[in-house]
Amino acid sequence: MHKVSIKFIMCMSTVLLSCFYTQVSLSATKENLPNVIIILTDDLGYGDLGSYGGSIIKTPNLDRMANEGIRLTNAYSSSSNCTPSRAGLLTGRYPLRSGMAHQVIFVSDTHGLPQSEWTIAEMLKESDYSTAIIGKWHLGHTPEFWPTKHGFDYYYGLPYSNNQSPLALYRNEDKIEEPVDQTRLTGNYTRETIQFIEKNRDKPFFIYLAHTSPHVPLHVSDEFKGKSKASLYGDVVEELDWSTGEILSALQRLGLDKNTLVIFTSDNGPYQGGVSGGLRGTKGTPWEGGYRVPFLARWPGKIPAGSVSDAISMNIDLLPTIQKISGAVLSESVELDGKNIMPVLKGSQQSPHEKLYIFADEKIAGVRTQNWKAVFLARYRGINRWLPKHDVRLLFNMLNDPFERYSVVTSHEDIWLQMKNYLKEGIEELESLALHLK
Repeated sequence: MHKVSIKFIMCMSTVLLSCFYTQVSLSATKENLPNVIIILTDDLGYGDLGSYGGSIIKTPNLDRMANEGIRLTNAYSSSSNCTPSRAGLLTGRYPLRSGMAHQVIFVSDTHGLPQSEWTIAEMLKESDYSTAIIGKWHLGHTPEFWPTKHGFDYYYGLPYSNNQSPLALYRNEDKIEEPVDQTRLTGNYTRETIQFIEKNRDKPFFIYLAHTSPHVPLHVSDEFKGKSKASLYGDVVEELDWSTGEILSALQRLGLDKNTLVIFTSDNGPYQGGVSGGLRGTKGTPWEGGYRVPFLARWPGKIPAGSVSDAISMNIDLLPTIQKISGAVLSESVELDGKNIMPVLKGSQQSPHEKLYIFADEKIAGVRTQNWKAVFLARYRGINRWLPKHDVRLLFNMLNDPFERYSVVTSHEDIWLQMKNYLKEGIEELESLALHLK
């Protein structure tokens, strides 16, 4: 009995020590998990920032972010409109898959992002991240579609666009301000973001800061009113720049700078007032001006300072990229369209995508590869102006003509056929797409 007792004690000691070291290992891993902040603007133009060629609007903080991180020159949204773009960003899937591809959600609508969809926030909560959305949600405003039902621990912001009525400001499920003083929104979002960082500084966190601006109607605080040479629109963008600077400073002050990936981008191209950097089209169109967006990423020690990559990417890549760097587990049943672009964020010029699809609501309007873009349908949202079906064939060499001015299809019939094959594959895979092509 005595020998058995000693053996039992030794075995139990081994088990306890193993559990102890395992717990220490897990704790160390948890402490080293990177924080993630996605800063999403609403209708910001590709050419508005200094780092993307803008010269009138002053964006020193965002320009510094580009100098200290990477600037992507061929980053795309998953839609040229608010709601589907946000669905794509948060789920890593083309909006068509979640039923969110058709334009935007209005006050009278009762649908939203389905509970079956898996968001970045839900994924990270499985790894014990604290999660917050601060700003505009726009993925369903009835109770079953609320942000706190999609993995977010904390919500502060507007349920939809600032041009809809009635409009109220919420904290979690509680209405805290109506009517909303929109001149204070950017400042309030910035304060809430910094407070969430401070509160969760000792554990990993994910913040999705979805700014309301520069979506119309434009509003700016008194501190920035009349400061920009680009009038009210410029004032609004310069306040967004200030906001980003405040957040970066808070990370440095709290010693979180080197363990936090910060991404700055837009939900789509500009509508009124913004600049597309010479790109064709605007918000609501399948042209580059509607889909291509500024994309800056900063993570000291992980992302080489001053990097630039021309590799094509899309906001659907954020979920798989964050999954990779966090080690979060994603259900095998989730079918992603996005890819891990961490190599691109480290400066690689090689995209993980063979192709990307461009949509006009539920229809595939174009296909983009690294060097080429085919446009099969072109229209503005809400206006049924489809291109004629007969002899309009639009193929652009994106290396020579990123502004989509001259179709070169007659001299590159082989590329056109390849793009049509990609289109056919997209229709078959994504289903329910009725695209009439000669």
